[in-house]
Amino acid sequence: MRSITPLVALVGAAALALTACAAPGASGNHSGNELATDGTFTMAIGADPGNLNPMITAMNVARTIDRFLYSRLVEVGSDGTILSGLANKWKADTTNATFTLRKDATCADGTPITASMLADNINFIADPKNGSPLVGLNVQAGTVATGDDATGVLSVKSGAPDAFLLENVGSVHMVCGPALAHADALAKGEGATGMYTMTKIAPNSQYTLTRRKEFVWGPGDWDPKQAGIPATVIFKVLPNETTAANLLLSGELNAAQVVGPDSDRLRTNKLFSNDVQVGLGQIQFNKNPKKLLSDKALRLALTQDLNLEKLRAVLSNGKGTAPTSLVNAAPNPCHADVAKANIPAFDVKAAADALDSAGWKPGSDGVREKNGVKLSLTVIYPSYISDSFGSTAELLQSMWKELGVEATPKGVDANGVSQTLFGTGDWDVALISVGVGLPSQIVPFFAGSTPPKGSNFGYTDNAEYIAATTSAATKPGKEGCDDWSHAEAALIAAADVIPFANSVVSVFGSKAEFVQSDSIEPASIRLFK
Repeated sequence: MRSITPLVALVGAAALALTACAAPGASGNHSGNELATDGTFTMAIGADPGNLNPMITAMNVARTIDRFLYSRLVEVGSDGTILSGLANKWKADTTNATFTLRKDATCADGTPITASMLADNINFIADPKNGSPLVGLNVQAGTVATGDDATGVLSVKSGAPDAFLLENVGSVHMVCGPALAHADALAKGEGATGMYTMTKIAPNSQYTLTRRKEFVWGPGDWDPKQAGIPATVIFKVLPNETTAANLLLSGELNAAQVVGPDSDRLRTNKLFSNDVQVGLGQIQFNKNPKKLLSDKALRLALTQDLNLEKLRAVLSNGKGTAPTSLVNAAPNPCHADVAKANIPAFDVKAAADALDSAGWKPGSDGVREKNGVKLSLTVIYPSYISDSFGSTAELLQSMWKELGVEATPKGVDANGVSQTLFGTGDWDVALISVGVGLPSQIVPFFAGSTPPKGSNFGYTDNAEYIAATTSAATKPGKEGCDDWSHAEAALIAAADVIPFANSVVSVFGSKAEFVQSDSIEPASIRLFK
């Protein structure tokens, strides 16, 4: 089953913030500034992650845990700086990359991590029979990797040009060789190459991890002998943000992401927080030819009817900003400003006139219909992130109701998002944000194969987007920014996707400090007594 990341789709090099270590005692309400020795760090997650196999999941909640279990070749800083990981040397262009591995990295069972082992990881993702959702994000289709264990050099030949080949391939979560062939083992978080190993799983309750004392290959110049690094990490499944906030204040939790209004009282109590900007709100349309919204004119009319400013205020509790592009996280090399000029202008009358002209006339019950088909849509939203998503879906429903469009909101849990978008296809509109830090990483979600063979869940077929991204991929890094901007503009102008809310999302800490990359960076955690 392919997966997407609601709220923050941080796969690959979508780094938010990364430093070699945190700054203990800098802020937050700690009982003191004394660091704990071999303590337990407990973090809330909004849903059960299900399958933890990093080769076949792009779900944020699963990859949050995987971040603690599996190492990467390199780490990408929020400013685009490349830091060492499993590799301490690297070189790349748009088609070839080489990584020279550290000599002291081992699997959890003591097996040395070798270049051929990591080549197997990349080739597994590239093999179409494995159905990895990382194809097109981290690894291009047709990519071939080889490893020379004598020299410790991993060589990667990309199957297609990749403007950010180093960042994308370098950010794959690597697993130990023996586990790669055992999907059941990886589903349970085995085959660790990272800082922690999985100790105990209680589904829908908590996941317990134990630190590997032999782990020394943290990002950059990280020092494994620093005080305050937790010996045990517990991920506790807590779908309710208010409950998580209460447990933070009581000291029973050390970390939790809080998006909704509870964040205000956590700040009032002066809890530590690590704040990042994310793409909180996007409107996705299902353009499957069997669906009503395959009609571009209909999508444009529906978008014109929406007061995006009001939707943004509800979703972000009045704190959101208008997005400038679809790349909504660091390092965001292009900083494109394409959204405002390409989103259809808010005009309720124009929207109604467009529907009238297209033959969608109000029926006896007020719902527009055409040739006996009612304009009735299912709107899905992630029910486990924040109550504000449900409120936003209801506001959207009310706006479209005045237009004569019947919209039915449907909250789905984390696994339900994947099952619906990549399985049943039983949706018309989705308040699901695809969040990335590099423009190349959204391509598989808006081009190419559709489920179950690909990640193009909205059945997007935008020739202008494909042409622009194809050109951009051949130009390294920022050299392709004009093409990437053109590509995003084409998606938005066609109402293939409408970004409407960016917001600062906070992970709060109690008796702990840390920084985030695509989740909390495990090497940055400092626990206080």
